Amino acid sequence: MRPLLATFLLATLAVGPADAAEDWPQFRGPRGDGLSTATGLPAEWSETRNVAWKVRTPGRGRSSPVVLGDRVWLTAADETPASPEQIMLKLADHPDPGQVYVARRVSLRVIGLDRTDGKLLHDVELFRVDDPEPVHRLNSYATPTPVAEPGRVYCDFGANGTACVDAAGGRVLWKSLMPAENLLGAGSSPVLFKDWLIVVRDGSDAQYVAGLDKTSGKTVWKTDRPPVQTETRYEKKAYSTPLVVQSGGRAQIVVPGAQWVCSYDPATGRELWRVRHGKGFSLAPMPVYGHGMVYVCTGCNVAELWAIRVDGHGDVSRTHVAWKAKGQIPLMSSPILVGGELYCVSDAGIVSCFDAASGKLHWRERIGGNYLASPLYADGKLYFSNWEGKTTVLAPGRKFTRLAQNQLEGPLAATPAAVGSALYLRTDTHLYCIRKQ
Repeated sequence: MRPLLATFLLATLAVGPADAAEDWPQFRGPRGDGLSTATGLPAEWSETRNVAWKVRTPGRGRSSPVVLGDRVWLTAADETPASPEQIMLKLADHPDPGQVYVARRVSLRVIGLDRTDGKLLHDVELFRVDDPEPVHRLNSYATPTPVAEPGRVYCDFGANGTACVDAAGGRVLWKSLMPAENLLGAGSSPVLFKDWLIVVRDGSDAQYVAGLDKTSGKTVWKTDRPPVQTETRYEKKAYSTPLVVQSGGRAQIVVPGAQWVCSYDPATGRELWRVRHGKGFSLAPMPVYGHGMVYVCTGCNVAELWAIRVDGHGDVSRTHVAWKAKGQIPLMSSPILVGGELYCVSDAGIVSCFDAASGKLHWRERIGGNYLASPLYADGKLYFSNWEGKTTVLAPGRKFTRLAQNQLEGPLAATPAAVGSALYLRTDTHLYCIRKQ
């Protein structure tokens, strides 16, 4: 085991007793990096093997499961289909009518399940939206992943609303509206930093980042993004989730967007640094941090992977980009950093392994399928789950080693969670608890 990875595992496993499970309270886990301290996970499963439970989930949604204590939380949308006449009217001037889904009405909900058996404990309507804007066929009306902390669950549905729910009884504590037109639905998940809930609105009409008081939902700060130089509405959009970084004695949140990636002071919203990454837009990958750098995917047009040092001030486009990589870079799935290697899977199912310090490509292999979900590292293994419901398990390292491939009934767009000795995988219709049986 490499020293850096060994240090990480020893530090995280020392948090509590050996049988204590680290929660998975937000998109990509407690640190937002896809790394889990779960152990004893199966490498192989199927619909009939190593499934502790499988439950049908209400409504439809592509948010990822989060786990806090004995509860699993999801968001979902109960959709009333639109009539053919309503669809034609809604898509009359849409820039991409062949790729979107239209509902007449949606009920946006938070779902709470018992972690031990999948029993439904909470199903609470947070917002009811008549005549909602269309969403992309790969998106949903409930795609942003909730974030949970003891006693509270925070749910974001983009311009359709943000809400906080009491985790014990499902009571709605507050609601807030932070508008922006995204054309194809929301995707950025909220994150917590101390007393603030951070939300991103990278829409086609407005682009900004905001900090809400987590106890009341009131806006504490709101910071406009750098100007996006295009007249095309959909080239202003982005879907990336912010990453909280602690480096050099300061906290920052790194938020990629169309044409720019920026870092902000999470307490005030003040911009710390920015990098112009070109003409990229519609980027969904969440960045990851390590070795003093954030690793960012640049989105549509020319998808690249950039390594950016985080110790800058102001516009550091010419001074703080350590390396760039092209070819088979994802538009949807986030990269993952394990020790000295950085991995990513393209939308078309090609995995690349880079040296995190230099950007050197160690290997590139096709594992098949189409990918929206971000990879997971747990129990010494890398898990890549595709749209078709197949999860490929790889051994980390500078040599490609496939350990297993496991098929469930897709589609699968949500990123898995790993807690204790179990994996939680969400498809469009079901939530699975995968555990050795």
